[in-house]
Amino acid sequence: MIVHPSRENFSSAVNKGSDFRLKGEPLKHVLLVDDDVAMRHLIIEYLTIHAFKVTAVADSTQFTRVLSSATVDVVVVDLNLGREDGLEIVRNLAAKSDIPIIIISGDRLEETDKVVALELGASDFIAKPFSIREFLARIRVALRVRPNVVRSKDRRSFCFTDWTLNLRQRRLMSEAGGEVKLTAGEFNLLLAFLEKPRDVLSREQLLIASRVRDEEVYDRSIDVLILRLRRKLEADPSSPQLIKTARGAGYFFDADVQVSHGGTMAA
Repeated sequence: MIVHPSRENFSSAVNKGSDFRLKGEPLKHVLLVDDDVAMRHLIIEYLTIHAFKVTAVADSTQFTRVLSSATVDVVVVDLNLGREDGLEIVRNLAAKSDIPIIIISGDRLEETDKVVALELGASDFIAKPFSIREFLARIRVALRVRPNVVRSKDRRSFCFTDWTLNLRQRRLMSEAGGEVKLTAGEFNLLLAFLEKPRDVLSREQLLIASRVRDEEVYDRSIDVLILRLRRKLEADPSSPQLIKTARGAGYFFDADVQVSHGGTMAA
């Protein structure tokens, strides 16, 4: 069961509900997938008083229906959905969207489980029991680091081998196979490499660049993102030619990169 403030403290939290939006900014939309009715009601009530729009559903069918008809800023998925596998929802969403995904787990996740979830595209984890205030903080962090609008005015495109990364459109295109979908973390990590080709970047630098904030899987999270990028970019991920390991130091991008500034090409 989720740990939350007592009814008095919860009422106090209602009165102190905070709104961090800019003037005129629409409510951020949180889509919750959880088959626990009490949990859904608690999260809806608490996030609503803190100026969020919340839609709660119980299964993947309802989830898909909402996702196809509304703009969603953060998705929260409980792994224990009874007849369904929450990780499958994570996998399907991450394959086609960079919406941040927070996983709720009934028990403390082992490192291997976290690695699997990261590989599938999760952004963050929280295990029951947890503080409702911590949950709110994680929602806000996920929104802060989502890079959707950060580079919306950036007109650069990066070209390497037969690939092009367009920042304005947030698209990775291959001459051979068309568009390849990237999660938010993968996009930011690739951009960090392309901005400094052949420079060795430490795990700490890559962590900051990719905005992966889960301290419990600090080193592994970067390794997993690297693995995912290699699978998408490399002909043979087990023998990478683009993203290479500098043992004991980090990783580097071993390719010539050309940068186009809205039509003007530079090496």
